[in-house]
Amino acid sequence: MDSMAKLFVERAKNELKIAEILFRLSDDKEEKKDFDVKENMTFYSGAIAHAYYCIFYSAKAILSTKNIKTSAPEIHKKTFDSFKKYFVETGIIDAELLKIYKSMLIRADDLLDIFSVEKQKRGDFTYKTIPQANRQPAEESLKNAQKFATNIIKIIEK
Repeated sequence: MDSMAKLFVERAKNELKIAEILFRLSDDKEEKKDFDVKENMTFYSGAIAHAYYCIFYSAKAILSTKNIKTSAPEIHKKTFDSFKKYFVETGIIDAELLKIYKSMLIRADDLLDIFSVEKQKRGDFTYKTIPQANRQPAEESLKNAQKFATNIIKIIEK
């Protein structure tokens, strides 16, 4: 694995770990006491955001193995499009992983038509609902991030 891929894999793992920690802290009364967190506080919206970034950095990692770089502006759209073009449409990666990735993006505006569910959840559940309502979407986001990252890392390490 090249050094850039390795850095992105480590970043993806870190993002997944913080998502898991935030999710667990939201549910665990004893840990809340240890961290002096009020019992009614949750961090599900943070778990959703970090799960998304786990997937994003996993995609950046596999792209870097082919020396494909994406950058601002529109880095998220460019990364998604490149992942789709170079890995899914060529059959290197199963389309199911693309569905997971796609479900983790948001419709940012009319020009960025590829964005959908997950990044939308990140916005919706970060800004529009009470934190306790975010548990189910956060759990789904964690499962998606775990599956995506695990499969991408396996491919990279081959």
